[in-house]
Amino acid sequence: MTLLQLQYIVKIVECGSMNEASHALYISQPALSSAVKELEKEMGIEIFTRSSQGIALTVDGVEFLQYARQILDQTELMKERYKNTKPRKQLCQVSTQHYMFAVEAFVDMINASDSEEYEFSIRESRTREIIESVANMRSEIGILYTSDFNRNVINKLLREKHLEFHPLFTAGLHVFISRENPLASRKKLTMDDLKPYPFIQFEQGEEGSFYFAEEARWPEYASKQINVTDRATILNFIVGLNGYTISSGIDNEDLNTEKIVTIPLDCDDRMLVGWITNERARLSHAANNYVEKLKEVIHRHGYETIED
Repeated sequence: MTLLQLQYIVKIVECGSMNEASHALYISQPALSSAVKELEKEMGIEIFTRSSQGIALTVDGVEFLQYARQILDQTELMKERYKNTKPRKQLCQVSTQHYMFAVEAFVDMINASDSEEYEFSIRESRTREIIESVANMRSEIGILYTSDFNRNVINKLLREKHLEFHPLFTAGLHVFISRENPLASRKKLTMDDLKPYPFIQFEQGEEGSFYFAEEARWPEYASKQINVTDRATILNFIVGLNGYTISSGIDNEDLNTEKIVTIPLDCDDRMLVGWITNERARLSHAANNYVEKLKEVIHRHGYETIED
């Protein structure tokens, strides 16, 4: 299928006959008819019915015409946008698990941007959605973690999707709890200490599993459990319900100063946080800048990046 064939279909409909369309297109009628038949054969449908009264669109032909016009309209828009000019906007799309440091780096990247025009997107998403977004090139970069528990499953999925994992830093597990929680003064916490309190985790959808959980550790049995989809809700529930969640120890200074504190979890588990890219795509200038800002933010919070 070619754009030229789509133009032929649209012109035939506009002219109402193959003969008039061939004149308008400056090609012979047999050549036009042959191009249409080749397209019908390729698509496996009949676009026109032919009779002594002329031609008419079939039911499939009516639907095909709608798609053809959309494609041709989009093609014209692309020509207008890019012909004899270069894209002016910087573009960058990032998908991430619910990490405050990822947003902090995104803010730094935008503030450091030297472009007069840009269009940046950051999406806090489920783990599988992050992987799919980078695989389908809706996002240039995805940010997620692996651990001893999920690493084999995540790495296998990344290989299948032609994605690369770039290690950023490792971190021990920390518990996020309210400063009003009776455990807030502890130097370390165990999972047994947390049993009386609601466990709050990010919901991973119907296709989710323990391997895609954002929490690198969870209770064997939680008598009180709340599933949420966004970071603001989980933080409000930590404060309002004396709940807890488990993540890396990187937090926001304002958050830590006000209502929430992070306390190390007494365990040997580690999170390896990194960023994923599509091996078939090159990162944009803005995406490369974002990676550098990520490293700077990690350093500011007292962690060493893997390159160090």
